[in-house]
Amino acid sequence: MRWFSVGIKVVCLVSMMCTVSGIGANWGTQASHPLPPDTVVRLLRENGIRKVKLFDADYDTLRTLGKSGVEVMVGIPNDMLASLATSVKAAEKWVSKNVSAHSSSNVKISYVAVGNEPFLETYNGSFLRTTFPALQNVQSALIKAGLSNQVKVTVPLNADVYASSNGLPSGGDFRTDIHGLMLQIVKFLSDNGAPFTVNIYPFISLYIDSNFPVDYAFFDGNASPITDGSLTYYNMFDANYDTLVWALQKNGFGNLPIIVGEIGWPTDGDQNANIVYAQRFNQGFMSHILGGRGTPMRPGPIDAYLFSLIDEDAKSIDPGNFERHWGIFTFDGIAKYQLNLGSTNSGSLVPAKGVHYLERKWCVMKPSANLDDPQVALSVSYACGLADCTSLGYGTSCGSLDARGNISYAVNSYYQRNNQLDVACKFPNLSMITKTNPSVGSCRFEIMIEPYYGGAERRFGCLQKPLSLVALIIFFSLTVV
Repeated sequence: MRWFSVGIKVVCLVSMMCTVSGIGANWGTQASHPLPPDTVVRLLRENGIRKVKLFDADYDTLRTLGKSGVEVMVGIPNDMLASLATSVKAAEKWVSKNVSAHSSSNVKISYVAVGNEPFLETYNGSFLRTTFPALQNVQSALIKAGLSNQVKVTVPLNADVYASSNGLPSGGDFRTDIHGLMLQIVKFLSDNGAPFTVNIYPFISLYIDSNFPVDYAFFDGNASPITDGSLTYYNMFDANYDTLVWALQKNGFGNLPIIVGEIGWPTDGDQNANIVYAQRFNQGFMSHILGGRGTPMRPGPIDAYLFSLIDEDAKSIDPGNFERHWGIFTFDGIAKYQLNLGSTNSGSLVPAKGVHYLERKWCVMKPSANLDDPQVALSVSYACGLADCTSLGYGTSCGSLDARGNISYAVNSYYQRNNQLDVACKFPNLSMITKTNPSVGSCRFEIMIEPYYGGAERRFGCLQKPLSLVALIIFFSLTVV
């Protein structure tokens, strides 16, 4: 084995098949204004990120990844599992369109992710009956297409599919309510030379439990260690990962390969979601895995994908406001903090190049506007409901704004989301357009990037009036009567 100058390690298996190892990244596209795929692929390559995990099989994204040398895990959304579970033909059609066609165009597809955390307890069993049949049918389709040796199936699962009976990794086993199903899936993965993919989030443990020991979420050795027999754990990641290793080992699959499908730390939307913690966690994780030490139960290289590459301002915030802030880059490709991925000569993140912005202007609260105006609360609620105000609130990047600042942030978010159309800054007696940047301290009042229109590969200065603007006009007409 040897190290390339960019810090990517090559692991050659007994079968003599060699796969690229090193850090990967999740590329999500739930954004109102996503960066064009060619910009993102360049971002990946210039940062030495040689693996990417997708949540769908978008044609333009996959086409752009062709000849890039980036290894791809293509995704099947949960809402497609039912159709693929009940029809082999549907699976064959999906593989033909989304794997075969792109593989023949030099897209390096190595994995198909069947579903995304389908057994989350919050889904109340919605995908329990469809995930495994869909997995089987996709595998059959890959075999029929002659791709099963180079493309492996997997199911990205949340770490809640296993638990510990004694609070230690050695007590690990699969959740009792899905134990039989998990063994079926694990055996199927093992039989087909496929990996177990798990998403591990120490941040979520801290978010849901105020008593969680903060330092144990990180990798700098400041936490009180946990002893499990002869093994000692200094961070939550190792303990969680090894809980899975024990679960696999107890059920006869101790050698099954593991991929960490998602791991990361958000930078906004919660008091513990901030730049300092995110840099501390992600750099700690990178240093941890670049050393190749692995975990106490499974020494050696760890295959992992950071979550995530870029912020997504259209993600659901049901889990929390932090959901839109997982990126190591902002929505427009700016690096949020110093992070050495071990893959660039500079040891720093390289920002996106050639990003096209709208005009430098913002929508803000008029100086003459009255905070006591009854339209203020209605307007802010409306703007935040259709844009993104997750950077407002206690402990956030804009948490120090006063009332007028909060209002300005809200209406500007709506204005930028709607491509700076004049009508998007016509909140009654409240808003005005300014060319003076209202950003202050850590609070960034964004200027939106130009919208991207898919395969047309053209950029335009504005969109046609979206439904939200039609609703805004109606809203205004009702409130001023």
